[in-house]
Amino acid sequence: MAVTQLKRKGRKNRAVAINKVSEVKRLTLKPTITKVDVEELKASFAK
Repeated sequence: MAVTQLKRKGRKNRAVAINKVSEVKRLTLKPTITKVDVEELKASFAK
């Protein structure tokens, strides 16, 4: 029996996997928080 390569399916599967990985990376990214005034935050919640 001859083995044939399903090239279109292989490309599709690879693209789906790459999209899943990139989506997970995008969702887990945390923006860097710089110079946070803790006392000001506490005061804003007290209102």
